[in-house]
Amino acid sequence: MPELPEVETTMRGLERPLAGRCVTHAVVRNPALRWPVPANLDALLCGRPVRGLSRRAKYLLVHFDHGTLILHLGMSGRLCHLAQDEPPGKHDHVDLMLDNGAVVRLRDPRRFGAVLWSEGDVMRHPLLSHLGPEPLEDGFNGDYLHRAIQGRSAPIKNVIMDAHLVVGVGNIYASESLFRARISPKAPANRLTKPRCERLVHEIKATLGDAIKAGGSSLRDFFGADGNPGYFQQQYFVYGRTGEPCRVCGSPIRSIRQGQRSTFYCPQCQSR
Repeated sequence: MPELPEVETTMRGLERPLAGRCVTHAVVRNPALRWPVPANLDALLCGRPVRGLSRRAKYLLVHFDHGTLILHLGMSGRLCHLAQDEPPGKHDHVDLMLDNGAVVRLRDPRRFGAVLWSEGDVMRHPLLSHLGPEPLEDGFNGDYLHRAIQGRSAPIKNVIMDAHLVVGVGNIYASESLFRARISPKAPANRLTKPRCERLVHEIKATLGDAIKAGGSSLRDFFGADGNPGYFQQQYFVYGRTGEPCRVCGSPIRSIRQGQRSTFYCPQCQSR
């Protein structure tokens, strides 16, 4: 599933070709995504200029004067910037045709993605209004994390993946951040001291920042809007490396199941 760095990479790849352009029309080939695509999408967007793009958690927001298009890549979706004469494929469900002869196309084999419309303040939309702070912004800091985990005895990996606490720390980047912080993914959250919370916050920010610089992680079928893959998977310390030697101490990387997801860690470097 595309996580925060992949969505950020997609947004940055689309910002220049999309911002300031007019949508001449929208084509919906399959409205049956995770939620139905608005039936009046073409009428909503036809002739309207794109005022800018932003990201909230794993949602990409395309801003117009009269509302905001909310896009989500789901499990396997991607947004492609193409020439309009590029023929659509089997899994190409929605096109935004632009006034310069280009198209932004949603390709989503599993159809867990979303194309939704919001009028007014998009941050009050039900999908966004309950979300925690962005991990790369100043509001997410050691003080905040230490306060937020009081009374929460669940494993720290599960807790930092809770979007009510902080958004965008998905499975890959939770495992990698905890390794960098030398914290066991099994540690009860409320046992972390304030200094350890500060270190974990620092490593979450550093891990996500490094992933964005590398264009995200191309596991399975993620590619950026320009068709290029991400390369952060080449820097993984633990994720997907079960049985391989730790890059720091040489101990075999282990994996366990937490919250129905695979967790990867070094038993030596993350012993507490």
